[in-house]
Amino acid sequence: MSTSWRSWPSDRFQPNALADNSSTCMALVAFLRGVNVGGHRTFRPSVLARELTDYDVVNVGAAGTFVIWKPGPRSRFRAHLLRKLPFETEIALCDGRDLLRLEADHPFGPEPCPPDVVRFVSILSKAGRVPASIPITLPPEGQWLVRVIASKDRFVFGEYRRHMKTIGYLGQIDKLFGAPVTTRNWNTILAIARILKDKGNKDR
Repeated sequence: MSTSWRSWPSDRFQPNALADNSSTCMALVAFLRGVNVGGHRTFRPSVLARELTDYDVVNVGAAGTFVIWKPGPRSRFRAHLLRKLPFETEIALCDGRDLLRLEADHPFGPEPCPPDVVRFVSILSKAGRVPASIPITLPPEGQWLVRVIASKDRFVFGEYRRHMKTIGYLGQIDKLFGAPVTTRNWNTILAIARILKDKGNKDR
């Protein structure tokens, strides 16, 4: 796979490429960390979304990903969401327009992904640090299982191989960037972007 590995240039993001729509710009996206995995921190995201109807919440899959159309003050929504959960976990909140920028910029390029490789985005729950050298491969020697290819602000981009040891190496991204991260595959990010754009088109 011939991909141009690089850190993310700051001028790659073009705000003018986004739809100027108030509902899309105001939307938040919430990513819960480590839920419904291996029988731990289990809950029903669709039920939680219904319990948050005042915020107009859309559930995206089973991993604890939500689009919030009427979030109000971010700190208040975060506190309400935490109270609704039956366990403690990290929550990463992002502006909807930031996810649209990711989708519009095609961070993984035009080439298809090999069948044994999954592209992912890790979202830092707070501002972290950028490692001195990117790309980063884990393990550093032999066949890589996780490869970090770029980062921009609170977003880390990479690929992993389908292997039983992969989850352990994904867990090292926290230490590399100095902040807890929540990881989703690229297809989930694309699904979020479609929801945001569909809503934006309907509100025009």
